[in-house]
Amino acid sequence: MATAVVALPGIPALASDSAERVRPLDARTLGWYEPADAQGQRIELILQNSSRYLIGPWYAQTYRRYAPDGYLDLGGTDERAVRLPAMTALATATALKFGVYDPKNLSAANATIRLTNLVRTLAARHEANNPNPATAWGSNWQSALWAYYDGVAAWLMWDKLAAADRAKVTAMLLAEANRLTTGNDVYLVGTSGDQLYQTKRDGTVITPGDTKAEENSWSAALLGLVSAMMPANPNAGAWQRRNAELLVASAPRPADLGNPAVINGIRLSSWLQGTNIDDDGILRNHNRVHPLYMVSYDQNLYQGAISALGRTCAPAAALHNMPLVYRALVDRPFDGRTIYTRGSAEIHYPEGNDWGAEFPGYFGNFDLLADLYGQDSASSVKASEWERLHNEKQLSMQARFADGRTYGAQGENTYYGREQRIGVMAGQAYLSLWMARNSQGSRVCWAS
Repeated sequence: MATAVVALPGIPALASDSAERVRPLDARTLGWYEPADAQGQRIELILQNSSRYLIGPWYAQTYRRYAPDGYLDLGGTDERAVRLPAMTALATATALKFGVYDPKNLSAANATIRLTNLVRTLAARHEANNPNPATAWGSNWQSALWAYYDGVAAWLMWDKLAAADRAKVTAMLLAEANRLTTGNDVYLVGTSGDQLYQTKRDGTVITPGDTKAEENSWSAALLGLVSAMMPANPNAGAWQRRNAELLVASAPRPADLGNPAVINGIRLSSWLQGTNIDDDGILRNHNRVHPLYMVSYDQNLYQGAISALGRTCAPAAALHNMPLVYRALVDRPFDGRTIYTRGSAEIHYPEGNDWGAEFPGYFGNFDLLADLYGQDSASSVKASEWERLHNEKQLSMQARFADGRTYGAQGENTYYGREQRIGVMAGQAYLSLWMARNSQGSRVCWAS
């Protein structure tokens, strides 16, 4: 079970300019949460198992040497080399920060050393801090997500980082955020022409079977994080505006193109230039109706907890069309079957799943968030019931292994970061629970 949160000391400015100052996380922000209910205990145990595996056996097998400059040898600059340790860092930081970490095989002190090695190395290797193109990462289609993961981990463990490492984390986050603040219409200017939409306003399909929902969502996540961490920065207003825009662009449907509603200052009918989901909430990716990418809207809903860490409200744009997407999982029929199977953890993939066979934790995570924020209001079966079914199955998969991992056979999940994906979802799910249910701290709220 969780142990007491230790209030952090005030965080000094990273530079003489107050714009670089990171908002501290202290007892006034964090409050206290004890997962006494079955739902909270499930999420806690999933995170405890996963973080124990990731910072224990996986770290030991993966990082066996340091580079000459004293940082870990990441083994490259691609997704495998950067995203996986960043996801590990967020999962482990959450477990350590909130007393979930299990020290049975590796002490919390040693886990913290490993964690800080990951955080500082990832920041140091970002192009904002690293002039060597052979070892630098950043400014690519997914790098905002990687920086987000490392940034959340760093913020949670800020008091464990040296001043120089804090400065590098800040430089990484500023570089990724500031490149995302321009662009409108169909394309996001400044990121090699990355698109905002799958289908243009006039009905032209730009990328058949390839939604842009996920990319918009993770870029927004980075902007939400820096807005919460560094509210005094001169660019904070631009970050907040662009965050809301990308959230709106993550789940627009054809009906929104004529919808005069205004969300966070954005009029849907005039600002949107395309769509990423169908009117019934179905999303298509990898040339199929893809339930796994429907639940990738978890990234929108994590903004509630991240904003609460910054003692502010998340943009209501994060919730736009989420009840519709959730209802499609529960109630939309495909040849007589729905994606969710009543009374069972089984998932029906109407057009197949190209990632493998077993993903209960992905769905249980989204169920938790839908329940926590009332996004199941249009569904015939409440999210709390689906969360129980899916996360009980997730825990049964972890129970097969003594080290806390989830997966065995390759066909269960073919993604090379499958264990890290479980960990990073569990970390953000637990953080969401904590910030929504804590006593005497900052609470999740949504601002329109």
